[in-house]
Amino acid sequence: MSTTESFRGAAAGVESPTVLDPSGLRALGSTPARPRRNRTVVSCTLLVVSLGAGVTACGSGGHPLSGKPYDAADRVSFNTPTGGGEKADPDKPLEVTAEDDGRITDVTAVDAAGRYVAGELSADGGRWHSTSPLAANAHYTVRVSTEDEDGAPGRETRAFDTGRPLTKKRLDVTFGPKEGRYGVGQPVTAELSRPVKDRAARSVVERALKVDSIPAAEGAWHWVDDKKLHYRPKEYWPADATIRVRSNLEGIKIGDRLWGGKAEPIELTTGAKIVAVTDASSHRMTVYKDDQVIKEIPVTTGRPGYDTRNGVKVVLAKEGTVRMTSASIGASDFYDLTVHHSVRVTNSGEYVHAAPWSTGSQGYANVSHGCTGMSSGNAQWFYDTINEGDIVEVVNSAGDTMAPFGNGYGDWNLDWKKWREGSALVGGTQEVPGPQIQARLRPESV
Repeated sequence: MSTTESFRGAAAGVESPTVLDPSGLRALGSTPARPRRNRTVVSCTLLVVSLGAGVTACGSGGHPLSGKPYDAADRVSFNTPTGGGEKADPDKPLEVTAEDDGRITDVTAVDAAGRYVAGELSADGGRWHSTSPLAANAHYTVRVSTEDEDGAPGRETRAFDTGRPLTKKRLDVTFGPKEGRYGVGQPVTAELSRPVKDRAARSVVERALKVDSIPAAEGAWHWVDDKKLHYRPKEYWPADATIRVRSNLEGIKIGDRLWGGKAEPIELTTGAKIVAVTDASSHRMTVYKDDQVIKEIPVTTGRPGYDTRNGVKVVLAKEGTVRMTSASIGASDFYDLTVHHSVRVTNSGEYVHAAPWSTGSQGYANVSHGCTGMSSGNAQWFYDTINEGDIVEVVNSAGDTMAPFGNGYGDWNLDWKKWREGSALVGGTQEVPGPQIQARLRPESV
């Protein structure tokens, strides 16, 4: 979601060179504005003489860009320690400065974990500085490209280590759900060990939390509160996808006296796309598999005063046999039932389950206390077909819409625009294809 500022210079009249980014895609580098310099180019004259005569070729005095890059060690300076085992302060930005009449055309800084550092190059090429934080206790390699006053290219590579942060405050991350196979509606969660309130600090955290899927799916993080984030794609996950979740936060400065800690990566997979839509007004559930109808089931939903919630719900668990009592929802009429083939869709106790006591009303009237009931045979089929992470949607009920958070996974009840507004990185910005969809033109920081 972040973009590393990476610049490439070129001589007048010469196309900007290309650079390979970490994904292996070729991308044109950008060239900052700079004063035009006069170039002296030694031209070659082809002398055609009598039969057997040769052709005079250009030698080392040719175009300045045609030669081997010179060693630019004495043309640039760094603000990092030069030796003696001293380590750089990760609290300070990395700076590279051009000396004499030369100019910097590109800087790439990456640590041993493959995390790139974002940076900015001044318009005249005299100075580059990092704009994303360095990691603590890390080893960095910095590659600098330059050109001299005649446009000849130079190269310098420098390595340095950063020290440990003085503070012991760490922000650890726990990803969820646990590894396994889920339906296409399953959000990814990130639980933080400490609250993060500042938007700039949230941006650092969010940028370091990576979610990749195969096939690719555009998605975004949403801050539920100061210690919890949810990630979901714009649409449901692709069927039969692999989703990998990891953190690059370790050692990264997040805010004042707070540094990134550890996080265990997880891998999820999805199965077929299963969506069950219950129309409370027609008392029927239609079950789709990969967008094709596979079954229609007569059901009953919540009666007046106990209306089933509208909206998209993600299956939380297949709990099988469950004891349900009126006390659990505060119902005025007493009941105490053992219910079979129970599939939970909210934390507050909404299920899809077998209801043999109401088969006469199924398909005709809503008589439940908020759950979706069906015959024992249909309930067993539904239980065997549905999986955790699959979608159960209710429409045309007199009930409220399920809240996005706090009662299970109501994430899909926020439209994509509002979902993006909950991101510290993309909230309030114009929507563009995500980095998994578009070619990555520049390396990402952290």
